Amino acid sequence: MNVKINRKLCVIAVLGASVTCTATIANKPETVRYQNLKVLPKDISPHDLQSIMADDFEDGLGVTCGFCHANAKDGHGLDFVSDTKPEKEIARQMMRMTIGINKKYFKLKHVNIGNPALVVSCTTCHKGQAFPNGVAGNN
Repeated sequence: MNVKINRKLCVIAVLGASVTCTATIANKPETVRYQNLKVLPKDISPHDLQSIMADDFEDGLGVTCGFCHANAKDGHGLDFVSDTKPEKEIARQMMRMTIGINKKYFKLKHVNIGNPALVVSCTTCHKGQAFPNGVAGNN
């Protein structure tokens, strides 16, 4: 009788430990490491990155991902790591410029692209156009 109880307790303990470990692993947030981020934080969350790309670039400039990101070599999708397209470096320069303007002239301390507290953003000049009025490409 005592042996049966010990076996039952052992089985229950093993099952309980298995369920606990599985639940812990399943609830652990996945850490995403993006490659080739030179202006945005290296530990940016997928949500924040998507928000910046959608709000600042798609809405602010009226462009899609392929405007800055090159096509993948296999012809499927985009190569987000590649620096092949010059527009990607121009976008980085513009982000640095925006950060600099907000720090220098508006004395913002925690300037991050995508922060709604920014006084100057992509939309300030671009107003939904890839090339602001008066700039080559949009006269």
